[in-house]
Amino acid sequence: MSLLVSEMGLTYFKRYRMEIDLPRRDFSRLKLPRGYLFLPWNRALLEAHAEVKYRSFCEEIDANVFPCLGEMAGCRRLMREISRKPGFVERATWLVVRDVNGDRQYCGTVQGIRDQTGVGAIQNLGIVPDHRNRGIGSCLLYRALAGFQASGVHRVYLEVTAENEGAIRLYHRLGFQTAKTVFKVAEVAVA
Repeated sequence: MSLLVSEMGLTYFKRYRMEIDLPRRDFSRLKLPRGYLFLPWNRALLEAHAEVKYRSFCEEIDANVFPCLGEMAGCRRLMREISRKPGFVERATWLVVRDVNGDRQYCGTVQGIRDQTGVGAIQNLGIVPDHRNRGIGSCLLYRALAGFQASGVHRVYLEVTAENEGAIRLYHRLGFQTAKTVFKVAEVAVA
């Protein structure tokens, strides 16, 4: 079971820390589906990253684990904080857009940071529900990993909520290994 609830309204969410070593890996083989494009990090796209983050997570369990993901204002604040971190890796931060007759639909986001030890950390890989199951998440993750690799990072980790079985399968398929189990406590309203 991935959540344990106490009587005081606190919920403990089971999460996995997953890691991948980057040396000698080729992250170029996956291509976005036709009509989708990668946009590299640009501060002018911060609002678009926040919107995609919100639309990707607001109805998911991660919005309970991290309440800021369930609010547009929280996603804006989170994007500002991530982009201002000393270890922010622009080359590992991407947006995916679908171009339909000149109309841009932002539909995927990922951000990367390097921690104090030089290890990369994937932040909030999110795909808007209408664009899932098309391989966009795999492509976006590969693009972020290639960005880390180009920045001299040799190891990358991410955390995923244990109930997110689809994401866990994706990460395993792309080469991530479960390194440890962690628990995140969150205050959840009790009815």
